[in-house]
Amino acid sequence: MSFAATRDARRLILARALRGLGDGFTSVYLAAYLKLLGFSAFQIGAIVTAMLVGSAVLTLAVGLISHRIGLHRVLLIAALLMAATGAGFASVTNFWLLFFIAFVGTMNPSAGDVSLFLPTEQAILAGEVRAADRTSLFARYSLAGSLFGAFGALMSGIPAALVNTGWDLQLALRAGFVFYGVLGLIILWLYRGMPKAKAQSAPRKGPPLQKSRGIVMRLTALFALDSFGGGFVIDSLLVLWLFLRFEFSLQTIGVVFFVARLLSSLSQLVSPRLAARFGLINTMVFTHIPANVFLVLAAFMPSAPWAVAFLLLRMAFSSMDVPARQAYVMTVVPPEERAAAASVTNVPRSLASAASPLIAGLLLQASAFGWPLVLGGLLKITYDLLLLIQFRNVRPADGQ
Repeated sequence: MSFAATRDARRLILARALRGLGDGFTSVYLAAYLKLLGFSAFQIGAIVTAMLVGSAVLTLAVGLISHRIGLHRVLLIAALLMAATGAGFASVTNFWLLFFIAFVGTMNPSAGDVSLFLPTEQAILAGEVRAADRTSLFARYSLAGSLFGAFGALMSGIPAALVNTGWDLQLALRAGFVFYGVLGLIILWLYRGMPKAKAQSAPRKGPPLQKSRGIVMRLTALFALDSFGGGFVIDSLLVLWLFLRFEFSLQTIGVVFFVARLLSSLSQLVSPRLAARFGLINTMVFTHIPANVFLVLAAFMPSAPWAVAFLLLRMAFSSMDVPARQAYVMTVVPPEERAAAASVTNVPRSLASAASPLIAGLLLQASAFGWPLVLGGLLKITYDLLLLIQFRNVRPADGQ
């Protein structure tokens, strides 16, 4: 990663870091906050599902029309929506109103970005460097989000600490959502200072996907399977499982997820080197399979230390495929179709996984055993094998 990032690329990486920070702490204590409001495991799963479905619908819609309104304008609107989402969660306690805010807002139930920010930023980033440096740039981008997500998870223990100083726990948790909204305003300021991106993302006419429709649809189907499996084990539900199975405290869970995301962040530094040596598809598959084996094994561990150990092992491998996947999609489609391709392939990360949290919530309500971990891991391994079979001979233009 010896290349120099452009000014716009640095701003996008910083924006991704700030979103990771916000998603990191809200995703960890989201389940605890909703549980404090008196919601059942099923209701919590429903709100998480609303987040994923709403994000998918909005991301797909914006991705298919972003070429007409301009990528820079999409980013400004997204930042305003993030600020409004934080304000909504900080001020509303009614289930159905929270369900609606979750659907239309930008909040994520995990540190992984599944909002309309992601495909728009990816499309701009892909044009900032030559193809050979694309994986390295996306590694920086992903690293920023996951590393700051780790610190966000560590910050999730702050509300419990404030309680010891006399704060009401519910009020302390709401303050975190206010902070999430403030981060949205800071990101808005960062986006406004990107005149180059504004010039390069001018509106254009024509269909959003044309030349790359076939390969994008094939990738989308596979990413949908991976996302459906991932929906069983998003952070908020892993937190709920640790609550129910081992009675962890919020502070303990914050530390566990800090370490997990730190491992995930650092592992992404390896991704460009692996991709350069073994290829993008091989890097995606042969780092993802061990991660999901560890996930399945964690469900069968008889004690909290062993379960946490296998979850941490999983996180040490689970994100190595992210920069490679992002670079692969951006490389196999023409520049003018990148925004739409990124949107269409990223939508399954929320839409196809939308039903999973609801099912996982029902499973956890019936039993504290880690059935969601088993189902999620097996589905994701199936995705890995299918991806290898279908795309191992489909090479990007740069030969990676």
